[in-house]
Amino acid sequence: MGALVWPSAAVPTEDGDVWRWELPTVHDASRVRMDLRARLAHPSLASRSTEDAREGLLLVFEELSSNALRHGGGSVVALIVALPAGWLIVLTDGAPDSPPQPAVDRDPAFGGMGLPMVAQLSTDYGWTSEPGRKHVWARLPSGQMSAEALPRPRSSSGPAA
Repeated sequence: MGALVWPSAAVPTEDGDVWRWELPTVHDASRVRMDLRARLAHPSLASRSTEDAREGLLLVFEELSSNALRHGGGSVVALIVALPAGWLIVLTDGAPDSPPQPAVDRDPAFGGMGLPMVAQLSTDYGWTSEPGRKHVWARLPSGQMSAEALPRPRSSSGPAA
């Protein structure tokens, strides 16, 4: 597997429903994951996303939150913005000088495969820091095609195919 660089990029500014949790411990991350799963099961969200996309968001939350708790330290905050076309997830921790470092040439049995998985599931991702805080983020799709991506109806003026 080639080297994956986690790009330095500002957290996108997105308008949507904002969900925010504080994660003092790994136990809290498990509780928040259950809360997130319940929110994603709500009919209004379930109708706007695929099951695979919702499971992807849960996996990304689990990976980014465990990395923040394990490697970041300080007060960890999870923020998810529900967007019409998916989600923006941001995990903030107290290690601004410690960028996300995907494992390179490590035996998968020893872990480290999470950031490449996050990159694969995301349409965009990055990290940025400010005094005292690091923000690691990913944008995930809903799994459903947007109206702009749908095929255009054929014109009825041409010959039938």
